[in-house]
Amino acid sequence: MSVRSAVPLVLLALLALPAAAPAESKRVLWGDTHVHSRLSFDAYLNRNMSADPATAYRFAKGLPVIHPFNRARVQIGTPLDFLVVADHAETLGLMSTIVEAGIPREGLGLADRARAWLIERRFRKVVEDDEGMSAFTSFLPETRDVETAAAAGRTLDIPNAGVISSWAWKEIIETADAYDEPGVFTALIGWEWSSIPAGANLHRVVFTSADASVAAQFRPYSSLDSMYPEDLWAWLRETSERTGAEFVAIPHNSNISRGYMFGETSLRGEPISPEYARVRQAWEPVVEATQLKGDSETHPELSPSDPFADFEEYPHYIHQNAPDYRVAPGDYVRSGLLRGLSIEERIGFNPYRFGLIGSTDAHTGLASAEEPNFWGKFGRDSIPEGKRSQWRGAAGPDGWSMSASGLAAVWAEENTRDAILAAFRRREVYATTGPRIEVRVFGGFDYTPADLEAPDVEALARRGVPMGGEIARSGDAAAPRFWVRAAMDPIGAHLDRVQIVKGRLDAEGGTHERVYDVAWSRGREPGPDGRLPVVGNTVDLETGAWTNAIGSPELGTVWEDPDFDPNEPAFYYVRVLAIPTPRHSLLDALALGRDPKETRKPPTIQERAYTSPIWYTP
Repeated sequence: MSVRSAVPLVLLALLALPAAAPAESKRVLWGDTHVHSRLSFDAYLNRNMSADPATAYRFAKGLPVIHPFNRARVQIGTPLDFLVVADHAETLGLMSTIVEAGIPREGLGLADRARAWLIERRFRKVVEDDEGMSAFTSFLPETRDVETAAAAGRTLDIPNAGVISSWAWKEIIETADAYDEPGVFTALIGWEWSSIPAGANLHRVVFTSADASVAAQFRPYSSLDSMYPEDLWAWLRETSERTGAEFVAIPHNSNISRGYMFGETSLRGEPISPEYARVRQAWEPVVEATQLKGDSETHPELSPSDPFADFEEYPHYIHQNAPDYRVAPGDYVRSGLLRGLSIEERIGFNPYRFGLIGSTDAHTGLASAEEPNFWGKFGRDSIPEGKRSQWRGAAGPDGWSMSASGLAAVWAEENTRDAILAAFRRREVYATTGPRIEVRVFGGFDYTPADLEAPDVEALARRGVPMGGEIARSGDAAAPRFWVRAAMDPIGAHLDRVQIVKGRLDAEGGTHERVYDVAWSRGREPGPDGRLPVVGNTVDLETGAWTNAIGSPELGTVWEDPDFDPNEPAFYYVRVLAIPTPRHSLLDALALGRDPKETRKPPTIQERAYTSPIWYTP
């Protein structure tokens, strides 16, 4: 029996991609799949005591709201098309309820009532004494062996915790239904599964296209149930079969996973099997490549020939007494995609054939990814004076370590729950670090420069595949060609260049990567070394002002791989870079009258977009 035929047929059914709508009918939708409200314990501890799920939806829809910490009126610059409020399933609603209303006493014996009183007293003291950050640190895992920690699991000994969480879940799902407006704004029901054995960030955001009546039939699966992703996937399958709900799970912050997010083995230390690979791809078709806690595309140690690899690095584990940060291939998207090619060669299936999105992970209830209108990860980080937090130490992260990122862009035929989830399933999605850079990509074998002049999107789709798709060897072993168009954010910065990132597997099983500049703004040509000169920088470091005097509003190309080997499996994704603009840390330093170097971050940033890959199979 072959590797492929050994997998149960039900798993094959899970992998069936939704039927694609006509390409011309699709439009790009902008959203955030990862916002926390006051119902997440760490959000509440860090002074988000008022921004509930309703506040999150109102802000995303463009309404003014009150900031939960500084109490200022705040408003997103450009409204979103969709949002997932993804509160932690672990301790869902517990902190806010215990502090404000207390633990319900129904059904509790004398001992549990006494323990409930002690817990209430401790939680309220933490809040009253503003011990939030130190209390949060005490909840973090200690440094130890990751696999041992995963097997040991986690427990929560709070009386009637399940009752409280069920109240919070009811609020979440009913609020989502109340704010969902098909065709106008989509409010998706979701949560975060926050597995973090020994500080290895293995978190997943889970969302569904189901409504509140279906979501009421289950409770969010949490890492208190299991820290193993395989157990989460098994729960998703069982729940989907029982209720009819469809789900997508999105890994995030692979950059701080201690090498485990895109590992060579499972978290249990077992070799990756065809069944594991198929199930993972079925439930996790997309990963979050960029967010507030840094960028996960790649790292200079993994991509030393890529001059743009040192972008928004975040070398800080979520640990008590965290060890020094170490870069590992299992931490980053590009090396994960490369590792997927190698695993597929061995077992016949690729567990890491995933698309890319960005989202914020904001714990303020505010989907804030606009550099000059950035409201921090936590409530305290919303004011410049609060960004240098003392609890983390001189070498630890602070508010300026956070990246004002990112957004999820979705090519969908309509703004509805079903259409958005279907786009995620077929990976026709991409990431930006905040700006609304519009990018479209098709891969095939017969595109020509004439296709750029008056593009017929329907014809382009018929002759190839969009981002997230797969192409097979052509009859004459021709090199693939890619039709690419990128346009600036209408109220943002011009574009510097368009690049195609290629990863391939050679005949000996070695993996290789290369970044090609394929389109760029006028006035530059590659030098003798093949490198394109920098675009320049108009940012005035004394004022934070900048102009669009450089770069281009739109770039496009039809590019053919000049180094193509028809026998080598490969992937290709597009990276679009904007011209430099001020980073939020520069704007804060100017407002405070300080030297920008005090923020320990670059004063300018080249915002970018990453598309989902297109894979080539011999």
